[in-house]
Amino acid sequence: MNNTTGNLIKEMQLTPPVKPAEIGMGTKVSIQGFEGSFHQEAARLFFGRKVEVLCCATFREVIKVAANKKESDGGVMAIENSIAGSILPNYNLLQKSNLSITGEVYLQIKQNLLVNPGVQLEDIREVHSHPMAIQQCFGFLDKYNWKLVETEDTALSAKHIHQHRSKHIAAIGSKLASEIYRLNMIAPNIQTLKNNYTRFLILQREEKPVDISGADKASINFHTDHSKGSLAKVLTKIAEAGINLCKLQSFPIPGSDWRYSFHADVEFENKSQFYNMIAAIEKITEALKIYGIYKKGK
Repeated sequence: MNNTTGNLIKEMQLTPPVKPAEIGMGTKVSIQGFEGSFHQEAARLFFGRKVEVLCCATFREVIKVAANKKESDGGVMAIENSIAGSILPNYNLLQKSNLSITGEVYLQIKQNLLVNPGVQLEDIREVHSHPMAIQQCFGFLDKYNWKLVETEDTALSAKHIHQHRSKHIAAIGSKLASEIYRLNMIAPNIQTLKNNYTRFLILQREEKPVDISGADKASINFHTDHSKGSLAKVLTKIAEAGINLCKLQSFPIPGSDWRYSFHADVEFENKSQFYNMIAAIEKITEALKIYGIYKKGK
């Protein structure tokens, strides 16, 4: 085991517990999108309703603000969806950052048709929302002859129809957006597939090791020497440790000759089991980084 990873494990094992940013008033986290977005819903599920969100236009900005201790206590970033799959650029942003994963949230995506008070279905002529939200609701939207207008954000669409007091335009967005912008959910849960979840990562700075009580999941990144069977050997060690490999994502290593690094999410019963697994795979990998050890979301 090299000194870097060995020291990290020792620090995590011996350092007294350090809680993530305190839940409640005063906690500030960066999110992608506007107030009323699903990112804000995820932040509230993890930190509580009083969490303050710092709205960012891009995921790159989310990472930048989350890494700045003068601006925030961390960030919340979507990483994969049960229908659309992994958000690959966000894995790259995580890899290049100095942020740790301290938690995760699985949020069921419920899309709703939002209108200003008094507007009826027969008044609607246009529906505005993010293209992904519109696609998720075609089963409902196909019943009507409405003009579908793609926008950059679901919550922003809701904000616009509120600001302009639109009588003939509806938006597709979250329940939270309806509350913030005082809109009526004239048709709730209009998404075609009801079993639609997005996984969000809770990211905080690596200022000191964070020992999270009851942690049973971790995210790591590693790459091998590219020899025959090298990846299989790592996966075998993970299985032999009695650990569940619940996610494996490959990424090309920039500037290399078709070599790949691997992001892995693993679930375990206790942290000693995880540390033993790390010690085993450290010997057969060229590089290994622990992104975070945390409690798996529900």
